[in-house]
Amino acid sequence: MTFAVNIVTLHDSIKGYSAIKNQLLKSGTSIGANIHEANYAQSKADFIAKMQIALKECYETDYWLKLLIASKITENKTIDHLIKENGKIRRLLIASLNTSKSCFLEMLHSSAL
Repeated sequence: MTFAVNIVTLHDSIKGYSAIKNQLLKSGTSIGANIHEANYAQSKADFIAKMQIALKECYETDYWLKLLIASKITENKTIDHLIKENGKIRRLLIASLNTSKSCFLEMLHSSAL
């Protein structure tokens, strides 16, 4: 939630560039929403799917943040913190997905026996 709030704050601080800002706003706030939704998944497969979407949104958010820096639309120090936070979230999602996929495959394998 904190990351999403920071994305909203950044969005509101940038003048102009509405296409870039809106893409960043959508992807950056979607990460937490998908993680939250995954907590209420109907199945292990549904959980993995929602977490995978959150991971994809992390990668998209990273792109938009780096574009803001490369195009000098806003200050690097503001964006650098968000890129680091996004990286932490991405690494947590990857670890969670690896664990979930491993457990899911074990469950499928044992039920097939």
